[in-house]
Amino acid sequence: MLKSHGCGELRGEHAGQRVTLAGWVHRRRDHGGLIFIDLRDSTGLVQVVFHPEEAAEATAVASDVRAEFVLQVRGDVVARKAGTENPDLPTGAIELQAGEATVLNASETPPFPINSDTEVGEAVRLRYRYLDLRRERMSENLRLRHRIVKFIRDFMDDRGFLEIETPVLGLATPEGARDYLVPSRVHPGSFYALPQSPQQWKQLLMVAGVDRYFQIARCYRDEDLRGDRQPEFTQLDVEMAFVEEEDVLVLTEDLYASMAREFASERSIPSPFPRITFAEAMERWGSDKPDLRYGMEIADLSNDVRGTEFQVFSRAIEQGGRVRAIAVPGGTDTARREVDRLVDMAKEQGAKGLVWVQFLAAGDGASDRLEGLTEEDVRSPVGRFFTPEQLGELGTACGARRGDMLLIAADRDAVTSKVLDVLRRHVADAQGLASPDEMAFAFITETPMFEFDEDEERWSAVHHLFTAPWEEDLGLLEQDPGSVRSHAYDIICNGQELASGSIRTHRRDVLERVLHTLGIGLEEARLKFGHMLEAFTYGAPPHGGIAPGLDRTVALFAGERDIREVIAFPKTKSATDLVMNAPAPVTAKQLREVHIELDDEAEEALEDRAAPTVERPSEAWGAAE
Repeated sequence: MLKSHGCGELRGEHAGQRVTLAGWVHRRRDHGGLIFIDLRDSTGLVQVVFHPEEAAEATAVASDVRAEFVLQVRGDVVARKAGTENPDLPTGAIELQAGEATVLNASETPPFPINSDTEVGEAVRLRYRYLDLRRERMSENLRLRHRIVKFIRDFMDDRGFLEIETPVLGLATPEGARDYLVPSRVHPGSFYALPQSPQQWKQLLMVAGVDRYFQIARCYRDEDLRGDRQPEFTQLDVEMAFVEEEDVLVLTEDLYASMAREFASERSIPSPFPRITFAEAMERWGSDKPDLRYGMEIADLSNDVRGTEFQVFSRAIEQGGRVRAIAVPGGTDTARREVDRLVDMAKEQGAKGLVWVQFLAAGDGASDRLEGLTEEDVRSPVGRFFTPEQLGELGTACGARRGDMLLIAADRDAVTSKVLDVLRRHVADAQGLASPDEMAFAFITETPMFEFDEDEERWSAVHHLFTAPWEEDLGLLEQDPGSVRSHAYDIICNGQELASGSIRTHRRDVLERVLHTLGIGLEEARLKFGHMLEAFTYGAPPHGGIAPGLDRTVALFAGERDIREVIAFPKTKSATDLVMNAPAPVTAKQLREVHIELDDEAEEALEDRAAPTVERPSEAWGAAE
């Protein structure tokens, strides 16, 4: 071994021992001949002291090294002098007196500092991800991810689950997102699909008699990316036989509550987790993943403004919509340019506009209730259509007080929900209303089974097509699909969906009716789902499960907003790997072997593709090539 201990492992009890360390030069300080080097490896930092009188050769080596050189040092562990200890460093009670030093590898100047959390552009970080991962924050995130995965495996094993791997090369089936396709060399014209999830495999395991299954599963979806999505991601895949919805929810709450106690014991966590129906969530917060750490719930003002002369409100109600609003605490202090920004945001979400009302704060000692308002107490572009008293009543209906502001949207529920959800999140973020010390978990239940796709002019599955409808709603499958409830459920936390699951359809006749509702004919059903239909005829047990997103879960406990901060080598938001510059063209020979010919459009795209810019870190690189 090139080292006897990790740099961060040394403590006071090691004083007097001779040890060998190896790691990266984190920081070097030259104090007039006496050189101090903070040496870093995956276990942490330790201070190494080079005395020119006691170790001249080692000091000469230390005088020439720079940040990120790989250095081996052999020497004696000594206790620091009283008053020179570093209480902020686990190894701060000791230091290493260097006797020998060897440079194991030199380093060019990194493209960004490794020894500080300096803000660095995303493209540079992902291009040099192997350097980014050396930084303390990223190293800690990887360690946390490891600990969470180990915790999950132990948790599932203790409860009798078997970890079983399922195939990565499978059949392309219509399950929502686009598939990543893999051409077959030995079957010309045929393709495998990478799994969007192991959904069908784990259901077949239930048919196979595996009562409790789990897997840390890699999944692939060709979809537009954002902060909580990647083309390849990891989920904890769970399935259980002979269970009802409540059984799955209890297990999931136990898992997340246990993880919270282990990895976030300092944060506030509600218990038990609230159960909120999909309809209630959309009504109160306009979202199926509301952030419950702050208020600003949506109020329905339709009855309060019915018959008003203000046509924006009256017309929306006449056309089957509603007038809904949120009260922004302290919103009267919002600058006009920010109010205009809120109006623009509403329009970006599909609204024709946004009505705002500001209630001026009361004087010292005066009541902050919205009573006895005058024209001087209210600011609003619709003030001429309503008396101050009427606007006060609208504010009271929303829970507003003096000093607050109303944001009012009038349209179909789909529009007002989307608009008010976006505004609610924006305001909460701007005002810092969401406490970082709280983890507000909840379950969302009774998700609709189907939604109508206006573009495709057909019904589509809200969750996925193997989700079981409520038994009492089976009669609505053909007559009124939009009213069918499903046994689907999500677990959310702090405004983000962490996991989705459902009780599955386990009867062939019900699955065939669901496929028919989705516009999948008998022949297509047999072609794409024949294996499932057949399996369900051989005594498939009732079963259900859930699939927590591991990347999102780790990001939650790490306090990160973007899942890429907890993934070792993520893709960019354009699904590009900047380390290896993938995806990339392949040779004509490789294409012929898998029986693929590019069309003119693809050929032109390849011609326009810029060659990757690779910075050569040293002359030796060029010589080696």
